[in-house]
Amino acid sequence: MKKIVIIQGHPDPEGGHLGHALVRRYREAAESAGHEVRELVIASMDFPLLRTQEDFNEGTPPGVIADAQQDIAWADHLLIAYPLWLGDMPAILKGFLEQTLRPGFATSKVQKGSLWEKCLSGKSARIIVTMGMPALAYRWFYGAHSLRSLKRNILGFCGVRPVRSTLFGMVEEASDQKRSKWLQEMGRLGGDAL
Repeated sequence: MKKIVIIQGHPDPEGGHLGHALVRRYREAAESAGHEVRELVIASMDFPLLRTQEDFNEGTPPGVIADAQQDIAWADHLLIAYPLWLGDMPAILKGFLEQTLRPGFATSKVQKGSLWEKCLSGKSARIIVTMGMPALAYRWFYGAHSLRSLKRNILGFCGVRPVRSTLFGMVEEASDQKRSKWLQEMGRLGGDAL
């Protein structure tokens, strides 16, 4: 059985969006399959944005971020879910990742002038992105740059792999039947801890 941390990156603390329902279904299926699950709801966390390289490299993470780091360190698998906003992840999720994946936790210098050690090696991840545009257009016409950046430049740099992704497009126009199919897919992924 796997230890899973869900990072709910939707900025609306009230919930009620498709992204919340998808994450809820994943969690229910994962727990039913015997996996241990913890959830970090970014919209409910209070933390400042990083403003200097010195703070990023040397600063002490706020308590809520230190707690999130402990959860991520505990996990075998991460599920990161967010809506596409202006072609990217919402600012609150990016701010959370900057605060959390600091040197000393997610990476560390082996020695001065050398390459970085990837401190989160051995963990896998799945990224869930909901969007108003067709997922195919995001992936092929727009190049899925935020998804590629999260996979390669953030998670990959920290050693998380494999990183898989699932995109849900045209969510505002999706029929009840389509949404039901998406929830079934999330149930399958959660049960398999993928």
